[in-house]
Amino acid sequence: MGEVLSQNEIDNLLKALSTGELDADDYKDSDEKQVKLYDFARPSKFSKEHLRTLEIIFEHYGRLLYTNLPAYLRKNIQVEVINSEAVAYSEFSNALSNPVLLGIIDFAPLKGNVVIELATNLGYAVIDRMLGGDGATLDKRREFSEIEISIIERMMTICVELLREPWQNVVGIRPRLTRIETNPQFAQIISPQEMIAIVTLSLKIGDVEGLMNICLPYMCLEEVMDKLNTKYWFSTMKERDENTYEDAIESLISKAEIPLRAVLGRSNISVNDFVNLQKGDIIKLDAQVGQELEVYVGNIRKFTALPGSSSDNYAVRITSVIREEE
Repeated sequence: MGEVLSQNEIDNLLKALSTGELDADDYKDSDEKQVKLYDFARPSKFSKEHLRTLEIIFEHYGRLLYTNLPAYLRKNIQVEVINSEAVAYSEFSNALSNPVLLGIIDFAPLKGNVVIELATNLGYAVIDRMLGGDGATLDKRREFSEIEISIIERMMTICVELLREPWQNVVGIRPRLTRIETNPQFAQIISPQEMIAIVTLSLKIGDVEGLMNICLPYMCLEEVMDKLNTKYWFSTMKERDENTYEDAIESLISKAEIPLRAVLGRSNISVNDFVNLQKGDIIKLDAQVGQELEVYVGNIRKFTALPGSSSDNYAVRITSVIREEE
């Protein structure tokens, strides 16, 4: 039931209509329904939520580039996600220059390929740096040689491998660089009208700055589109609690080499005796034959052991583990 007006409100309303302050046509009920225009040539397959999640994924990817690439280029790397947008693949391919650096990536187990476009000035800088230069770029563009393509392929392979970790919360991918194209005409991986998401990263290698565009076709991400939302992304990230990271850290530490030494015994001698030591001289130790040896890990006494041999090498057999409280 509509709101009931008082007599005073009715009089004021009639007065406003008579003086022309209000137009009666503005208050007529309209049977017309609001229509939202839809572009069938460019259907909006990527929502803002999808694009925002992709930005979060590649912000993580940017941090990995920031920490890993300096080890190979020996230069400071700065990475920043600029923006993300959904366009038709034709718009992306038509905007490519010639020559161009395009990495075609197999995004298994997802169907289809992903394209990474690296600015040519960054490519020249990478080549110069890997060949011992200062990482300077060229003032004039030219075609890349086969040797230069091989150098860029090595660097691009490293960048592709770093894609695994950021996507783990969505899907476990096994990305593989299949080839590098320098001519955009040979990089028609999908139909020109197919929708893609483009995430743009700004890379700065030393003093050289350029863009990296990651092209993600809808047909490639279609299977995981329902997982490309921030709620799902953060919930899965929460499920991977500290234990997951503890396992990863433990795995890395387990591969580290540490010094191990077994002490047969100790002895104190004078400096004069030490200077005059000759081959065949005997040094008396404070340990008896058959007594357990102390085994040190670094400078920490960790085990006791008995001396012996193994395959013509000296060896010790661990007899006990020394706990911290001991």
